[in-house]
Amino acid sequence: MGFNYRRIVLIFLDALIVCLVFFLGFLLRFDFNIPSSYLQPGVLFNILGVSLVARLGMFYYFGLYKRLWHYASLDELKMIVVSTTLSSGLIGTYFFLNTDIVYPRSILAINWALTILFIGGSRFSWRLWREQIQKKKVTAQKPEKKILIYGAGDAGEMVIRELKKHGELNYHVLGILDDDLSKRGMEIHGIKVLGDRSSLKDVIRKKKIEEVIIAIPTAPGTTIREINNLCRDEGVEVRILPGVFELLSGEIDLNQLREVRVDDLLRRDPVKLDNKSICGYLEGKKVLVTGGGGSIGAELIRQIAYFQPEKILLFDVSENSVFHVTRELETLFPQLDLVPLVGTIQDRERVREVFAAHRPQVIFHAAAYKHVPLMEINPAEAVKNNIFGTINVCEEAHNFSAECFVLISSDKAVNPTNVMGATKRIAELVIQARDKQSKTDYMAVRFGNVLGSEGSVIPLFKEQIKKGGPVTITHPEVTRYFMTIPEAVQLVIQAGAMAEGGEIFILDMGEPVRILDLARDLIRLCGLEPETDIPISFVGLRPGDKMYEELILEEEDVLKTRHEKIFVSKPVANDFEIFSREIAQLEKQLSRGNREIVQKIKEIIPEFSYKDQWTVS
Repeated sequence: MGFNYRRIVLIFLDALIVCLVFFLGFLLRFDFNIPSSYLQPGVLFNILGVSLVARLGMFYYFGLYKRLWHYASLDELKMIVVSTTLSSGLIGTYFFLNTDIVYPRSILAINWALTILFIGGSRFSWRLWREQIQKKKVTAQKPEKKILIYGAGDAGEMVIRELKKHGELNYHVLGILDDDLSKRGMEIHGIKVLGDRSSLKDVIRKKKIEEVIIAIPTAPGTTIREINNLCRDEGVEVRILPGVFELLSGEIDLNQLREVRVDDLLRRDPVKLDNKSICGYLEGKKVLVTGGGGSIGAELIRQIAYFQPEKILLFDVSENSVFHVTRELETLFPQLDLVPLVGTIQDRERVREVFAAHRPQVIFHAAAYKHVPLMEINPAEAVKNNIFGTINVCEEAHNFSAECFVLISSDKAVNPTNVMGATKRIAELVIQARDKQSKTDYMAVRFGNVLGSEGSVIPLFKEQIKKGGPVTITHPEVTRYFMTIPEAVQLVIQAGAMAEGGEIFILDMGEPVRILDLARDLIRLCGLEPETDIPISFVGLRPGDKMYEELILEEEDVLKTRHEKIFVSKPVANDFEIFSREIAQLEKQLSRGNREIVQKIKEIIPEFSYKDQWTVS
């Protein structure tokens, strides 16, 4: 049936309903004994004609004949109510001005209610009929899957509603679980809340559940781990909605359902952002992100884009990374003024060109070499990039009067035992020294490992599991701090709003995680058993590795900030002239061999501990 033909049929049916409601209103008003004065053709057709024109005219004006009614929802019901109310107003106004015909106000009210009931009922009946037909077709083609929803909040309601709407999935929701005891026995779209987490195994067995959907974006990692383990013991699939760090737009979609990942097991409480203060330094500003093609840099751009900057400059040495991230961001943010720039921070002239052409006001400096073992055998390259590259960007920010400079640092900068960490510590000292001589507010943000970043432990473990093992770990007791990339970036952006100059902000990383436990969790998430299906091998600490990481130096005076997950270390005493001479001496060592380079780093930061055999001459 063509679209125009459907529209004509729908208008005709609505006209019949308006006529039916017209006569039914009179019958109800006069107890089925309509006075003869109203049955005169002239009066009758006058009242009916005005009702038809007003009702159908308003329905057409509000687009009721342009909507696909097998998708009818509350929005469509609102349009029916609004158009019926306004048309009732027009009808009442007409007969108020036309005193020749007496039109009882009570009939107007009755007709208003009946019109909403009958018009709305016709639309939603059509939707229900279509859904039933679709469900019968699907049931005949595809076996039904028995589903249990964990979470009776807004996300749980959305999942149930969407699953009911998409009958082609043939999912049968048999119950809901929620740890809020006050919700027990309540219903959502006809589905009952059967109990809490302690009821999970019993419900799975009694209802023969095949899949559990965790629909709580704010659920902590401990809860997800427990549910996932209980379901795995029962041989039941588990899927999950992403956490709030991934749902930056605030919108939840059924397509976002996915399998549980290892970062879900480490999920922490959501970050509460002070959007007003963030907008104050990002909205309408030109923002430069160095290392914008990397994991942290790309996520920085994604999140900064929500705060409506005037322009974002994506600067990275990798042509491929710039290309792929640019394509992604152009799709996600078509209105964003994104400028992709290829170049290295080691090239002072290229950095100056970027600043001169675009004059960025806010800089997030994420470009760095980060792989510990590689930098142990390439200390000169680590120094050139992490120290002198930082100096290049730092100096141009000063020269072009940028407002704010944010250095992305690392927990490995604290009491460093490797070249990478030592260069990041010197980079922190660089921005603190420059802050004292500049109107630009310089600051650093220090945090630990991020899950899933390029070259990190999770992708490595996945690759090893895919090959059948072994999964290699340096030591059974090695621990590291972890947070997700979106969480780390949200806190970095928030810290930027707190800068007064020279601070090192330290992110609350939560409790450290044993790498062995992380490996076991990941193996289980792949549907395998550690040691049984996938062997785990301990290969010993690598050059520069620590057993555990630290976030704070002993001499640092760490204070709380207004944000519960961000702490601040006030600037330490650092003579700019003396420090500049030391950096100049370090630059001279770049041509003299690795041992001399490392020795000079040791002189600049005495807490740097290393072994000569780690370096290559």
